[in-house]
Amino acid sequence: MRNRFFDVLLTTMATVLMLPLAAVPSIGQNPQRGGAARGAPPSPPAPHWPDGRVNLGALPGEKGLWQGDGRLAINPNSYEPRTTLGAPIHIDAIPLQPWARALVDARHADVLRYEPHPRCKPSGGPREFVTPYGVEIVDMPDLQRVFILDIGGPHSFRIVYMDGRSHPKDLLPSYYGHSIGRWEGETLVVDTVGFNEKFWMNRDGLPHTDRLHLTERLSRPDFRTLKYEVTVDDPGAYTAPWTSGFNMRWTDGLDLFEYVCQDNNHFPETVLEGEGPANARTTSIVP
Repeated sequence: MRNRFFDVLLTTMATVLMLPLAAVPSIGQNPQRGGAARGAPPSPPAPHWPDGRVNLGALPGEKGLWQGDGRLAINPNSYEPRTTLGAPIHIDAIPLQPWARALVDARHADVLRYEPHPRCKPSGGPREFVTPYGVEIVDMPDLQRVFILDIGGPHSFRIVYMDGRSHPKDLLPSYYGHSIGRWEGETLVVDTVGFNEKFWMNRDGLPHTDRLHLTERLSRPDFRTLKYEVTVDDPGAYTAPWTSGFNMRWTDGLDLFEYVCQDNNHFPETVLEGEGPANARTTSIVP
């Protein structure tokens, strides 16, 4: 994991450092978060299935993945503040409870070193969409399900049930929660509850509790752009619901590949080196 992880990290940082300072555009207008780059030819329109539904994945017989490094909040106190400049809202506009705001600052002061994701734990919510190596969305109307697959975590997949069911009343909290979806025109709306507290829900280090309720909206305004918008409702960590999002870019020709996060994962020993016996590990796979 070490080589690929740090290759992606270094590439992302190098790209961000070359970006000029500019006024922050809206979610749908930000080329840093997806869509056509400046000077690039216009993107073709979004593809559709024969029944008229928008296709959020590859065309039949072709391949490709969604990629991006979206942030939900502009945060001057971030350990890498320039990467947050394209976010649609400022961290001060997020209605964090006092303990949650202090935790955000502490996580960035530690350079996110204790995030569960690089220790091969699944990451629900927005974090799922900014994992390394891309995300694939597979719409299977015959099964009345949509599958969201991300490679650069624990090789996980998430099921969005499209058959009109409700959330079970006896949900066992999990990393991805329980997702039910519906189409609103060209937008896939996903309602998810039943999260555990064992993951970080995004790259911003924003906390959540097991009362987290996410409403995600995925749309494809053009062929090369996936617009992701999320409303966070968690009375355990926030004083009111709030909404943010980012865009992802389509990359032709890429396909999912076998990836085992635990295999040769040197991230924990790299970031915790010199922390003392309290962080000593008996195995390279962190429990």
